[in-house]
Amino acid sequence: MDSRCLVVAAGALCLSSCVIQVNTGPTRHEFREFDRDGVERLRVELRMGAGELKVRGGAEKLARADFTYNVDAWKPEVRYHGATGSGDLIIEQPGKNHSSIGDTTYRWDLQLANGVPVDLIANFGAGESQMDLGSLDLRRVEVEMGVGELRMDLRGKPKHDYDVRIRGGVGQATIHLPRDVGVYASGRGGIGEIHTEGLRRQGDHWVNDAYDNAKVRIHVDVEGGIGEITLISD
Repeated sequence: MDSRCLVVAAGALCLSSCVIQVNTGPTRHEFREFDRDGVERLRVELRMGAGELKVRGGAEKLARADFTYNVDAWKPEVRYHGATGSGDLIIEQPGKNHSSIGDTTYRWDLQLANGVPVDLIANFGAGESQMDLGSLDLRRVEVEMGVGELRMDLRGKPKHDYDVRIRGGVGQATIHLPRDVGVYASGRGGIGEIHTEGLRRQGDHWVNDAYDNAKVRIHVDVEGGIGEITLISD
């Protein structure tokens, strides 16, 4: 077993010491919808301790969040404040201990309106996250992940520059980037590794073939923890 595997195993052992028994109940399905009401820019902050997170475009209104869970104590806390021109949506999983023994179900499915400029901040501790963001009018994306897997798809036709910041924990992150938009990526590998496809190395960063002459550019800053981060420009 190499040193990286030993570190991963040690991390998993440490996490297992925090596992607790929780009381599960019937599976509940709930949703919340938010009207645009003049909102011209939306800030979304997601704080999930453990579970399955899905974020995508295509909402008919400003946003729609669907929740599925079977631990009453983990009912998502939703706070929304809309003022003239801007909105602030925060969704949070209550409590501090989310690693559990038993058959727990915890899923969020968030849809955002394609035509509204959005700042997206996501922090999830353990689980899986699928973010299909290419159709959104992104201004900024920040993701901090703990243990699990992140799949992010940014392929689309953005009309302006934006920044993406990803901090990896223990697990894997795969980021798909548009081929016809300029991409500048910088990163640090930590104990894990950073892989690239469709990008070329330039000093301490990577760019794609469209970068030099692109009118729109995406700046990606990634930091690997214990695991792998893969950047693909296709």
